Amino acid sequence: MAEQSNASYPASHSLVQNLRHQLMQSLPFSRMAQKDVDFFLTASSEAYFAPKEVILSPADGVPQFLYLIRQGRVSGRRDIPGIEETAFLLDAGSLFSIGSAFASRPVSTTYSAVDDCFCLLFPVEAMRQLASQSTPFSEFLNNRIWGLLQESRIALRNSFASHALAEQSLESRVGDLALKKPLTIGPNKSLREALTLIHEKKVGSILIVKNQHTILGILTRYDVLSRVTLCNLDLSTPISAVMTPDVKTLTVDDTAEKAGILMSRFNIRHLPILDQGELVGIISERDLFSLQRLSLSNISSAIRGTDELAQLKKCADDIRKFAGNLLGQGIQARQLTTLISHLNDVLTERLIEIYAAKHQLNMTQFAWIALGSEGRSEQTIATDQDNALVFSDTVPVSQREAYLRFAGEVNQALHECGYPLCKGNIMASNPELCLTQSEWLTCFSRWIEQGNPEDLLNASIFFDFRVLAGNADLLIPLKDYVRTKAAAIPRFIKLLADNSLNTHVPLNWFGAIEPTEINGQKTIDLKLQGTAIIVDVARIYSLAHGIEATNTRERLAAVGRALNVPESESAAWITAFEFLQTQRLAVQIGEAKIGGNPNVIDIDKLNNVDRSILKESLLKVRSLQQHLQLDYAG
Repeated sequence: MAEQSNASYPASHSLVQNLRHQLMQSLPFSRMAQKDVDFFLTASSEAYFAPKEVILSPADGVPQFLYLIRQGRVSGRRDIPGIEETAFLLDAGSLFSIGSAFASRPVSTTYSAVDDCFCLLFPVEAMRQLASQSTPFSEFLNNRIWGLLQESRIALRNSFASHALAEQSLESRVGDLALKKPLTIGPNKSLREALTLIHEKKVGSILIVKNQHTILGILTRYDVLSRVTLCNLDLSTPISAVMTPDVKTLTVDDTAEKAGILMSRFNIRHLPILDQGELVGIISERDLFSLQRLSLSNISSAIRGTDELAQLKKCADDIRKFAGNLLGQGIQARQLTTLISHLNDVLTERLIEIYAAKHQLNMTQFAWIALGSEGRSEQTIATDQDNALVFSDTVPVSQREAYLRFAGEVNQALHECGYPLCKGNIMASNPELCLTQSEWLTCFSRWIEQGNPEDLLNASIFFDFRVLAGNADLLIPLKDYVRTKAAAIPRFIKLLADNSLNTHVPLNWFGAIEPTEINGQKTIDLKLQGTAIIVDVARIYSLAHGIEATNTRERLAAVGRALNVPESESAAWITAFEFLQTQRLAVQIGEAKIGGNPNVIDIDKLNNVDRSILKESLLKVRSLQQHLQLDYAG
């Protein structure tokens, strides 16, 4: 260890008493038993370092201590051959030399006091003993950023818990719900006609009306057994003979709670909704249950059970509510984005089925391709459309216009469901992205072999692709080509790397967060300056090493193995990505958007834990980018 201005001395009993409460307010000490915190304090000695004095450097060899900054600040300067020197700043309460002490290797960073600085020095032997007896301390040593993420997730869960409950409230006004369009029939129609409509439309009831306005009665699926089947009733019987008259109704101003009470009181499952006496919709017992408890199966079933755009728009809104509820339950970003992507897939696939049938297209002859975040199964709430279409080379040229019309209607329907049209026109309705299999192979070949700026942009979007609906076999040659060809052309990989390195992580020379001011708020763009960089680096290394995975988390794990980095390091990359994704979701589900951007966060509004992990995450992003710079820059 570098020579100290003052000799270190054991922590006194009074110091232990004073520091215990302070330490137990932050990780890892907040999760540790008091006896283990006291062990840390009593085994530590205290040392003073003058401003600019070196505390620890690579020349000192394997660290003998774990350092805790009790007072003051410490700068860390990392000088890695081949890349620009970088630095970061540590505040009081920070621990350093963790990885080096744990792995018994010299630090790669020079640590110096910024101002008058007091540090607690915890011997490495004592560190190992404490790790063996304290699980929270051991977990923290193995992955500090993961421990912070757990703390952050608890805070986020508490923040969204009340929001989640509010979304499920039965106090909602019926008129504010997305009401289903009721199925109606005239009183003189036969029972056979009514039952055929119920079956074809996959609904639970049909209203018998006069002049399309006056409700005469209702027939439900539950009535069929007792009134039709068991009575062996002739299906030519007029529907008016078996309907339930005197139908109970509600108005758009009534509450969902009132609907539930009415259904329970009269043992009914469907209620027509009136607006100033006019029939505008119908609500079912299932709708009320869904309102109270949105679930994956409920939403999926509702999507698959309808062919009406209005109902699918409601399902899309339910997906966003469902995501808010899950965030309130503390679910991880990886699971949440996977669930969102899955439900978006189900909805998109249903629209594709509806419009393919309308245009009489054979779904074995084409494949709808999901691109970008959807292709990686990493969609957040605020997501636009990135899709394309590939169809068989055997499809007649004359049918190309039919595919374009079909794609245009799907894109527009998705837009109406809350998935905005892509501003860059990366959509299947774009003639340049609605191509045969051979035409796509030609495009991929041009992008990889020429590598101009537009080609690099295309590669970053299109090389994260998967089939969403249709014939998955059409994509096999495309995937095989990308996996083998990209890895075989180093120039293409280098161009991708150079392009990615143009985006800088928002950290200054000292490693402090460097925000951008928007309307007086200190902000960073979590996507542009965070997750997008991780996604880029993971994609580049995957292409370079022939890794087939498209999901960023899976790619990072595979890249770590390919680069032979410690598993703890690749786990830290993944955890940083997870945190940044979680914060993006929190912004998108919340109501306030800074400058209308759903990925921008005000760092002054973060709590201490989130601010700490944001800084840790950005340091990991910069570290990952430095790997890329070392391997491909120059």
